[in-house]
Amino acid sequence: MATCPACDADDLEVDEFDVEEGDIVNCPECGASLVVNSLSPLEFETADDEDEDDDDDEDEDEEDEEDADDVDDDEDDEEDEREDWEE
Repeated sequence: MATCPACDADDLEVDEFDVEEGDIVNCPECGASLVVNSLSPLEFETADDEDEDDDDDEDEDEEDEEDADDVDDDEDDEEDEREDWEE
């Protein structure tokens, strides 16, 4: 039997064969939305924590895109220099 991370209730009667990682279930005690974090052993985290992690991932993706743009600009500069040298 799993425990709710929000209220520590031990009566989460969720069968590990009925859920998959990433599924959302509700705690019968406190009503919190819980994301299945692990199947063996069956563990949950609050859905709010999951949303915060997603926000962090989006920030990292934006930084990666900016870094990729910088690399593209450097390559364009090198091509311009090569063209000037060839003339």
